[in-house]
Amino acid sequence: MATAYEPYGPGTEPRRGPLLPAALRAPFEARVWREFLYLVLSLPLSLLTFCYAITMLALGVGLLVTFLGIPVLGVALAGCRGIGVMERARARSLLRLEVADPEPVRSATRRSSKPGPLAWAGALLRSGTSWRHALYSVIHLPWAFFAFVVSMVLWVNAWGFLTYPLWQWVFPTYADQPGMEIFKEGFFLDTPLEIAATSVAGALLLVATPYLIRGLTAVDRLMVSGLLGPSRLAERVWELESDRGTVVDTAAADLRRIERDLHDGAQARLVALAMDLGLAKEKLQEDPEAGARMVEEAHGEVKLALQELRDLARGIHPAILTDRGLGPSLSALAARCTVPVRVSVDLPERPAAAIEGIAYFTVSELLQNISKHSGARTATVEVWRSDDRLMLQVCDDGRGGADARAGSGLAGLAERLDAVDGLLVVHSPAGGPTSVTAELPWRG
Repeated sequence: MATAYEPYGPGTEPRRGPLLPAALRAPFEARVWREFLYLVLSLPLSLLTFCYAITMLALGVGLLVTFLGIPVLGVALAGCRGIGVMERARARSLLRLEVADPEPVRSATRRSSKPGPLAWAGALLRSGTSWRHALYSVIHLPWAFFAFVVSMVLWVNAWGFLTYPLWQWVFPTYADQPGMEIFKEGFFLDTPLEIAATSVAGALLLVATPYLIRGLTAVDRLMVSGLLGPSRLAERVWELESDRGTVVDTAAADLRRIERDLHDGAQARLVALAMDLGLAKEKLQEDPEAGARMVEEAHGEVKLALQELRDLARGIHPAILTDRGLGPSLSALAARCTVPVRVSVDLPERPAAAIEGIAYFTVSELLQNISKHSGARTATVEVWRSDDRLMLQVCDDGRGGADARAGSGLAGLAERLDAVDGLLVVHSPAGGPTSVTAELPWRG
């Protein structure tokens, strides 16, 4: 779900760019210093975590011949998961990397009929997430050592060479000490040309080092997100659970709407019709003309009740959609809109029935929004297939300003589409025009 906005309003000045190029600003930006601090801290922390993981895992494996092996391995993996919590927090604060917490161990423990320490340890041993945390604790040390050495050498030498003119004067002092005469001739960079060349080399190295540090931390980002985050299967399960909740809530809301429409509309009208017919039956014996008028009024009520029932049935699932597909059903839908609508449907075949229904009701709700809120003079509906996706776009020339994040009907529509792996994109700048694009899977 996305909404487009103008970069700046009329009459405002565009924001001026920074005075220094990005390459010259990089050594002084907070991001570089945070990433450098992350690499510096990685070596001592990874050394501790490596020692812990190797010691505990080796101890647990060695004790597997006794009943203590499984609990020790469980403690080892639990500690590795604790290390993952620390590493995710460190990446979040220094690398600005947001990694979701992995699935908890208790979800696996629930499957055990006898909860307890052994069941908890067994759940940890069965959890692939726990072993990924242990793998991170082991393999991060060699990379942390390499990244520490490279970043420290480059960063210290870059600043040292750049500031060499400020401290190079100390070398002759030491060279004058007894026993140091051998270094005085031809060893120190003490001519103005040599000093300037050293400073220039330091400046070039200082410009390049932030990008090398960024490349080193990119590997850390991959390791943290790949080994310490939730597995793709778990993310997909959580997504499906969320989508299932959305589908259930949507179905419940539709049932409540249908019940409300039946109770307040057709049912109330049919009850009143039954009462009118009862009175007309009594009147036919006493006053045939009055009874005939009451029967005629009741006949009008029957027509209205039938129309309401047709509208209600169309709201549940229109027959024309089932019989003839999206093209004719959307044309019939556009004919009832208060704004002239041009419909264009280019589909080689019909999509899945469920997707077809979602597309129909998506267009229906968007056309209702156009009728009620847009103030548009014309609108268009276009439907086409792109690879394995069903695309539909509804545009109008109204006042614009629609925002799917404002809690309107567009937000609910976006949730419905997301429940079937769909997407809703809203582009509605103030003053219009408005364009709403929906993307759905071709087969549900």
